[in-house]
Amino acid sequence: MELILKQDVQNLGFKDDVVSVKPGYGRNFLIPQGFATLATPSAKKVLAENLKQRAHKEAKVVADAKALAETLKALEIKLTAKAGGEKLFGSITNIDIADALEKSGNAIDRKFITSGIVKRTGKYSASVRLHRDVIVELAYEIVAEK
Repeated sequence: MELILKQDVQNLGFKDDVVSVKPGYGRNFLIPQGFATLATPSAKKVLAENLKQRAHKEAKVVADAKALAETLKALEIKLTAKAGGEKLFGSITNIDIADALEKSGNAIDRKFITSGIVKRTGKYSASVRLHRDVIVELAYEIVAEK
């Protein structure tokens, strides 16, 4: 079943992508939740026209995302957490990284930050998807509270 995505769907595609999914997933989840519409020939023509109109706007968005990526590469983030030795009491997730980025003046939604659950102090990295074409590795360090 071919669908046109109305918004970004994690592990499937981005807004305005034409994707193939199993019929049950499309009929029972994506279409009722408003994430997608059927990819009929007329809908594909309308989509193609809209994409042409947005192509020049896209270049500016990509340039802004690349500029932000350079800022994030240069950023040094230190997260503090309670720890016993090297082991944390709790864990550090993408939510904590998003909060630290917001405090540094770079607000990024936590959904676009991919990092594992970290339970030890040390230096780590996380992937930040700023745009479908711009993904940056963000280095951060976890230190124990004193």
